[in-house]
Amino acid sequence: MPIKIKDGLPAIKDLEKEKIFVMTEKRAMHQDIRPLKVVILNLMPEKPKTELQLLRRLSNSPIQVEVDLIHPETHECKTTPKYHLDQFYKKFSEIKSNKYDGLIITGAPVEQMGFEEVDYWDELKQIMEWSKHNVTSTLHICWAAQAGLYYHHGIGKHKLQKKVFGVFKHKIDKNNHELTIGFDDEFWAPHSRHTAISGEEVKKIKEIEIISESKEAGVYIVASKDKKQIFITGHSEYDPLSLKQEWERDIKKGIKIDLPVNYNIDNPLVKWRSHSSLLFSNWINYYVYQLTPYKLDEIQ
Repeated sequence: MPIKIKDGLPAIKDLEKEKIFVMTEKRAMHQDIRPLKVVILNLMPEKPKTELQLLRRLSNSPIQVEVDLIHPETHECKTTPKYHLDQFYKKFSEIKSNKYDGLIITGAPVEQMGFEEVDYWDELKQIMEWSKHNVTSTLHICWAAQAGLYYHHGIGKHKLQKKVFGVFKHKIDKNNHELTIGFDDEFWAPHSRHTAISGEEVKKIKEIEIISESKEAGVYIVASKDKKQIFITGHSEYDPLSLKQEWERDIKKGIKIDLPVNYNIDNPLVKWRSHSSLLFSNWINYYVYQLTPYKLDEIQ
């Protein structure tokens, strides 16, 4: 089934080249179907790249998905053209009276700052609180996973001596869990972060559980037992060149950084695509579609 996105979004051309069925607003108006409504809070600096990565993943489902994009109104984004934000994005104040089947909160390049130092932290807290009563299930990615665990469960982050940067092997801790249906016993996923959360601290919170972790990269997937919240500390949505581009960006800034591990910078070999597709489709199916009411206003 297709994903429904706003007419004219630049990602449409790339998705169609990849044979992904995209439905524009005009065509969707003629279909008598109740699509899942997912809102993406995009905190990444180059927003079109993240849009494309997430829309690829959301398209890997037999369920029609309608997407809204929002960005923080308390932060001035200088790396995405204003016309792009004005044309394709909404602000939280414009959608907070709505209810959604799913919410995705992306990572952000602010992980070395304290949460309270981030200029849109108060707004993000409002959105995370709103999500508890207006969204069936929320997926937090990378820094957003740390922010969500801190806000909802009081789990802090700690700085690493060396950046976790590359593609890492993971194992499943919780057998027969809906999020990992179809996963191999071992699978790969990208990480790019200077901070981490403690597995021991997570285990002290009875409402959440560790679903997957990595010997080298640490805790990877954490989920609440009521299925309302999922926290992913890595970037399974990354495309083949994302790690290379991050490395080149840091080198250009004069930042001393090692090459990403288990990743050929000259000829990237994707090891994580199938896992990523399964992760997002399992979330859409078991955490959103199977749980959300037919009438959105009945979300509790």
